[in-house]
Amino acid sequence: MQTGRPSITALGVAAARAAHQEIEDGRVFSDPLAARILGPDAGDPAFETSFDAANEMARLVVTARARYAEEALAAAVSRGVRQVVILGAGLDTFAYRSPYGPAGPRVFEVDFPATQEWKRERLAAAGIAEPPSLTFAPIDFERSSLAGGLAEAGFDADRPAFFVWAGVVPYLTPQAVLGTLAFIAALPRGSGVVFDYLDPPDTLAPPFRAAHEARAAWTAANGEPLLSHFAAEDLVAQLRDLGFRDIENLDYHDVCTRYESGMATPPPGAGAHVIAATI
Repeated sequence: MQTGRPSITALGVAAARAAHQEIEDGRVFSDPLAARILGPDAGDPAFETSFDAANEMARLVVTARARYAEEALAAAVSRGVRQVVILGAGLDTFAYRSPYGPAGPRVFEVDFPATQEWKRERLAAAGIAEPPSLTFAPIDFERSSLAGGLAEAGFDADRPAFFVWAGVVPYLTPQAVLGTLAFIAALPRGSGVVFDYLDPPDTLAPPFRAAHEARAAWTAANGEPLLSHFAAEDLVAQLRDLGFRDIENLDYHDVCTRYESGMATPPPGAGAHVIAATI
């Protein structure tokens, strides 16, 4: 990660969202702020593949995951949750285009302090207003815990909350992942989380394992090594042990085909899943 800006993978996600609006007219996931917040990085050669018309599978994965996460978030709001936490927010735009208005949930964006400062500069340059419902929670995890950092930002641990944790878990240790899930599980009934994770490489068929290894090498070369993998059955069992219920565990193929039949989709067994779970 380059200090003071989102990781290369977070920027790649933003580029995929922006490209989807341009190439597929946002039909899977509408994000009118994606290109604006990406700003000058949209022209970075590192993101040219996102705007390649032939690279629709990668765009579909990013946008289908985002739609799934925001539908899970909407379900939480409909059952009365009024705190939303975006973990590893990067260039996420939910808070700035929230459909709920002033009466909607309070949104906490969690990220490294320097990254959030960079994002706020980017927002100002793009003319995107920071809504009153948004609270930035800059957390240096070497000096503060998630619980402590959220508490300092005004998060109420006595009220339910919903956590969106997209594109982050594979870059954390298993201990950090399970610790965060334990924190969420300790919140009041009605709380929940949506996140994605990778299967253990040794469980993948050879073509998928080769693709995984190539991806892992690329992220490691950019300072973001893959640190955790989970077997689906084991992870679901751990979630249940923590107290989660109503667990939906889908692989990327199922998530993508739920929203789109006309674009190239990842095949079953490609090695990545998305989970939504509530307490």
